[in-house]
Amino acid sequence: MKLAGWGQYPIVEAEVVAPHSVEELLERIQLGHAIARGNGRAYGDSAISSSNTIEMKNFNRMLAFDPITGQLVAQAGVLLADVIETFLPKGWFPSVTPGTKFVTIGGMVAADVHGKNHHKHGSFGNFVDWIDLITADGKVNRCSPEQDPELFNWTIGGMGLTGIVLTIAFRLTPISTSLIKQKTIPASNVVHAIEIFESMLDVTYSVAWIDCLSRGKNLGRSLVMVGEHAEIADLSEGLKSNPLQSPKKNKITVPFYFPSFALNGLTVRLFNFLYYWIGKRRAKSSLMNWDTYFYPLDSILGWNKIYGRSGFAQFQCVIPLLHASIGIKELLQAISDANAGSFLAVLKRFGEQDSRFSFPMAGYTLALDFPITQKNLTLMSELDMITIKYGGRFYLAKDSRMTASTFKQSEPRLAQFKNFQLQRETNQGLYSEQAKRLDL
Repeated sequence: MKLAGWGQYPIVEAEVVAPHSVEELLERIQLGHAIARGNGRAYGDSAISSSNTIEMKNFNRMLAFDPITGQLVAQAGVLLADVIETFLPKGWFPSVTPGTKFVTIGGMVAADVHGKNHHKHGSFGNFVDWIDLITADGKVNRCSPEQDPELFNWTIGGMGLTGIVLTIAFRLTPISTSLIKQKTIPASNVVHAIEIFESMLDVTYSVAWIDCLSRGKNLGRSLVMVGEHAEIADLSEGLKSNPLQSPKKNKITVPFYFPSFALNGLTVRLFNFLYYWIGKRRAKSSLMNWDTYFYPLDSILGWNKIYGRSGFAQFQCVIPLLHASIGIKELLQAISDANAGSFLAVLKRFGEQDSRFSFPMAGYTLALDFPITQKNLTLMSELDMITIKYGGRFYLAKDSRMTASTFKQSEPRLAQFKNFQLQRETNQGLYSEQAKRLDL
């Protein structure tokens, strides 16, 4: 069958199976060239093997929960949305969440996802206690920071190339309400935005939307949005009676692929101008429900279709703190000069990161979506070189078009990872189209 990631690029002819038991899983792994696939929300080809893609949708049970520590034991195919639906009414929320709740817990391990609180709490791996992993030799191995820590460290962020994640024990965070106290702060340019981030490192959640087609002194003008989980005292009397309720949201469905000309420099520039103008006028503190704050795009089902049938690619890099201001400015200047802006342009502050093969480092991460055109692919190659120039690296969960040479220049840990694969003999048994493309 034809298979693609969320960006609908590249499209691969792949053999796909969905085992129902551990025994069936073991059989598929031992055939070689296997990769696990969750809900297909990686943007490119990291969860696709042309000969042996293993869908984990049947491993979707939550197995145990400790109401004292908040530890949840779940199978890899459980959706984050189901975790929230089950535990938010009980006063628990994911300690780290990406920008969509339609990901599997196994995928969150493989990509070591980060959220708006990385500067303060780190990535998802910081809240994982142990993992049961089926390795290429067909054995089920439990790994943790204490038990086989090397396997544990390379698995978190290892893009499924150390084994098939079967079960995960991870910790949720206690909350008092389902609402977020958000404050929006306009920034006149990207340097100003970074200054705001640096002045608010004690805030739990922070993210900035960027007008990436702004120019001159307004280059990278932004809306910085910071937030905290609201407490009971923050609520009106009407909300205090049921502080953990989640209002039903009407969802919009994109029913067809947009024509390729719909997203162009003019329409994106108009959108960015209006979004910034409206955001600046409404800049204030407010209470917002958790779904709107963390997952605004989840309310638009099939939003990836707006980029047309050719699909889109996301460019996401992190620039280390020392060079962040000048590096991000140069990236935004290249995008503005190319008149190839993205209306989904996001800036976040990262803190220190300990995990072996995880994407974040202390610095700033910039993420942008571009429709697949030759012009945009050329631009993204230019952005790659700027990132490498300033000592940055790239997020494999969003990658769909990087070259092996680019990846090698950006990733000093690559040799260590490949040596680990050789030692554990995973280099033949576990495989993805991305791993082949990047010589992983």
